[in-house]
Amino acid sequence: MVEGMTRNIVIIGAGAAGMSCAATLAQHPEKFNVTVLERAPVTGGQATSISLDKKKYGTDWMNDGVQGGSLVGFSFPRNAYRHIITPTQIFKHTLNFFRKYGHEPQEIKLQVAFGKGPDGFWTNCFPSPLIEQFSSDIKKFGKVLKLIKWTLPILGLVPIRIMLKMFFFSKDFGDKMVYPLIALFLGTGNQTANVSCAILERLFDDPNMKLWDYDSETLLPNLPTMVTFPNLHNFYEDWKSDLISKGVDIRLETEVTEIVQRNKNGVTFKSRQVQKDSIGQQENSKVNTEKFDDLVMCVLADDALKLLGKTASYREKFVLGGASFYDDITITHSDHAYFQKHYETHFSESLCAEPKSKSQRDQIAFAKGEQRGVDDEPSGYRPMYYTKSYKEDPKKIEMSFDCTNYQHQFRMDHDAEIAPVKFENHVFQSIFLDKGNKELWTIDEIDESKVIEKKWWHQLGHKWQHYVRVVPGMMFLNGKNRTMFAGSWTLVNMHELACVSGISAAYRLGAGYVKFDDFAEDFFSKYLLLSHGVRYGAEQKRRKQKQN
Repeated sequence: MVEGMTRNIVIIGAGAAGMSCAATLAQHPEKFNVTVLERAPVTGGQATSISLDKKKYGTDWMNDGVQGGSLVGFSFPRNAYRHIITPTQIFKHTLNFFRKYGHEPQEIKLQVAFGKGPDGFWTNCFPSPLIEQFSSDIKKFGKVLKLIKWTLPILGLVPIRIMLKMFFFSKDFGDKMVYPLIALFLGTGNQTANVSCAILERLFDDPNMKLWDYDSETLLPNLPTMVTFPNLHNFYEDWKSDLISKGVDIRLETEVTEIVQRNKNGVTFKSRQVQKDSIGQQENSKVNTEKFDDLVMCVLADDALKLLGKTASYREKFVLGGASFYDDITITHSDHAYFQKHYETHFSESLCAEPKSKSQRDQIAFAKGEQRGVDDEPSGYRPMYYTKSYKEDPKKIEMSFDCTNYQHQFRMDHDAEIAPVKFENHVFQSIFLDKGNKELWTIDEIDESKVIEKKWWHQLGHKWQHYVRVVPGMMFLNGKNRTMFAGSWTLVNMHELACVSGISAAYRLGAGYVKFDDFAEDFFSKYLLLSHGVRYGAEQKRRKQKQN
């Protein structure tokens, strides 16, 4: 490639990683011609939205894939519903992109509900008998988290199921508290027992990733602040339009069928338009051969490996082959009877433990609806996240959302205190994990007449092997054979991680990183070092010297 010539970059995949990469490259039209290929009819990847009947459900849209993100950096006093210190936002790059196009996320106070019945239920809203039962395990858990932190290169690679046995935690503590917690918030599906301890420790301790502060009495602090995302379909449409206006060629319903060659002269591949007949069956279309200078693969690791085909190096086969994916199905529905059967959807005195302090009495009063929370949060027990463990195999779960309680537009369009949507018209999502476990699913109990949408997902399992082969191996793949890789699967399943990975790929190609926040820059620099083996400060210094 001749110095000073414009490079032709092709990005496969228009999810968060692909769009972030394109947006970063588009800042330098004199250096890059950017093409984005996406086989779906819309951009956004898993960040999609669907339409609803507003008269029935209280709003005319909802996000059906990616829904929200955490805020971190909490400091909770004992009276956990009052005087909460302002948190630091982890989703810095995501929110920066949102706000650039006038899409504002909204804060909510997170409520979760795990299990069913007095002997299986616990929540972050008020003390339960299960919390009392496992009080010694909860205290020990905090000490083990510290031990994992200080021995991360060794103990961090141990699967959670082994760690729980090593430190003699009770089996029920793992089954009823640890596994559901990790599965729900990190999307580890039914592979939670095989997730490495490192990811467990990061969940509670890493300022760039954590969702909770550990609490020695209840495990989870009460009512942490989350953000629910704006209408993701509209956001990605605005983002797409802006990139097109800047010269980015975004070709939807275009499928890359085969990568033919990758060498110092560039990348050659075959592509075709995705065409469907009247009943939705895909038809064959003309195959085109295309050539670009550099390739950024913003697709899942197993899809990338398939596309690379014979051009995949042994190193790529080893690293990408270490990522495990599982097929899950999400049912969006309004079957409140099904939901009440499997989850604790309403407050009951029988679910409470005897309060031991004023703080716990306040929590119960709040859950009853007798006391307001912080920032004018409506009082009352109204969980957003739920899990159900299978009796046949407690390590495996189903998980669900009450989207009416969770997504902010339901509240904005329908005042939560003055004119609440009736529980009978709440919109729920039930997620059935790993189709290899279909015999355990309760999916057939959902009233088919109340199903709004069914959608299959191909989700990363976060198994311990992922943190032995994939995460440390990415730096040895990126930049080789004129190819970069980006996506949340390169580390952990988060929309923010997808954005940062796309920005990092663009940076490696020669684009600049535009600093807008210290925390965001720190997150970016750490990811760049981990997945690309590049020190941000040293690279910036090298670029300045080259310019001079």
